[in-house]
Amino acid sequence: MNNYYETSKDAYFISTNQKKLDMDVIYQYLSQESYWAKGIPRSVVEKSIANSLCFGVYCGSTQVGFARLITDKATFAYLGDVFVLPEHRGKGLSKWLMQTIHSHPELQNLRRWWLGTKDAHGLYEQFGWTRITDDVAKRFMQKHNPDVYATLQ
Repeated sequence: MNNYYETSKDAYFISTNQKKLDMDVIYQYLSQESYWAKGIPRSVVEKSIANSLCFGVYCGSTQVGFARLITDKATFAYLGDVFVLPEHRGKGLSKWLMQTIHSHPELQNLRRWWLGTKDAHGLYEQFGWTRITDDVAKRFMQKHNPDVYATLQ
């Protein structure tokens, strides 16, 4: 029996099998293209993936997208590092990726999901995500070190 979840659509498939992940594609995108992890060391990317539930998006054997969840699979999940490579955008892959994540059997009935985004609110709102109101935001705290990757170089 597989310990991973897979689904396919047209020429694409999504898998949680970490053995299929292309670390070069993920590291390149996160460290060079993303606004949220620019400059992240490869060792940090590898460690984050090893300790998360990851969803790779593939066209044939080529990885074209990614998302990862930090979760206990019972009460909470933080969605991060979501991307589809530019040449594969506009094909509904981001929506399909979100549908796949939300329908994953081990992620049902979670009490709270969180994510941070600068520009994709519209995508997530289609799947029931809402912006955090001031009343809710006041309950949460953070410890944030925005320059941590610079100190790890």
